[in-house]
Amino acid sequence: MINNKLPSNVAELPTPAPLVDAAILAANLARMAEAWPGERLRPHVKAHKCTELARHQRGVGHPGFTCATIREVEGMVAAGLGQDLLLANEVLDASRLGALVAAGARVTVAVDSPAIVDVAARAGLREVLIDVNVGLPRCGCSPDDAGALAELARGAGLEVRGVMGYEGHTMIVEDRADRARQVAESMALLERAHAAVGGPVRSAGGTGSWDLNFSATELQAGSYALMDTAYAALGLPFGPALSILATVISVNQGGWAVADCGLKALGMDHGNPSLADGSVVWFCSDEHVIFSPPEGGSLPQVGDQVRVLPAHVDPTMAYHERLYLVEDDRVLEAWPVDLRGW
Repeated sequence: MINNKLPSNVAELPTPAPLVDAAILAANLARMAEAWPGERLRPHVKAHKCTELARHQRGVGHPGFTCATIREVEGMVAAGLGQDLLLANEVLDASRLGALVAAGARVTVAVDSPAIVDVAARAGLREVLIDVNVGLPRCGCSPDDAGALAELARGAGLEVRGVMGYEGHTMIVEDRADRARQVAESMALLERAHAAVGGPVRSAGGTGSWDLNFSATELQAGSYALMDTAYAALGLPFGPALSILATVISVNQGGWAVADCGLKALGMDHGNPSLADGSVVWFCSDEHVIFSPPEGGSLPQVGDQVRVLPAHVDPTMAYHERLYLVEDDRVLEAWPVDLRGW
């Protein structure tokens, strides 16, 4: 039987457990809202997959959201957050989205080919953005094809709100000047496409270009709320709100310790996690993180708890059923990670 009683202290949580520092989260949300207020920020919920956190983003003034999956769109609508959702992804079965639109939700979808335009029109969707390839070899049409695709969409009865393009390949470029140059090159492509497409929207960007993208009318940032070590390495003014609480389960006098937070609890595509206390991570296996103490430090004891900082927040959150909002070691609330899955 599952015990649903909320522990009062992090020491009582089953590990691994995602912790979100309430003060750091609030500061991150306020900092981004100051720079990109209101509709200028369309927070990307794929970074946290949590409707309660999305409510807090709406609470600082952002009425619209970006989603990556149909499941995220459905969950946001069910939570009463469906006033203006963008599915920034191509889908071949849009019937579930069409049902949401028919029931009163506002859902805009990305389109990058005649086939996807046809899917959107047949599903009863009403609004689209032309998805443009601005340098990331993923989805998106050529800027040269954007105008014709927009005309095709309008001919199919769809409203074209504008264009979107994600300069994802620039997000974690370490040198800021080089990152700025690459962002500007990508946005020049998006602006060229927008001149042919029309509409009020140029949707682009992310946490890594939050202060470099001067072209977007709305920014699709998501990771800024919780952060990870890949973005922290860029020196961005957003704090590490997220850590994964883990328990030391083995200590070897050869100089290493093992905690219960491994590949199944962490997004690892950006490399190893870090430990908040400065311990040196050796490697991760399925259920374990193996580490040695920081220079001059001593080995922990079995039963001690450590806080693990993930390198990539988005896939990390998808591994967990709930997150715990905390103040120091006090547990304030538990929020379901209710947008995970398909």
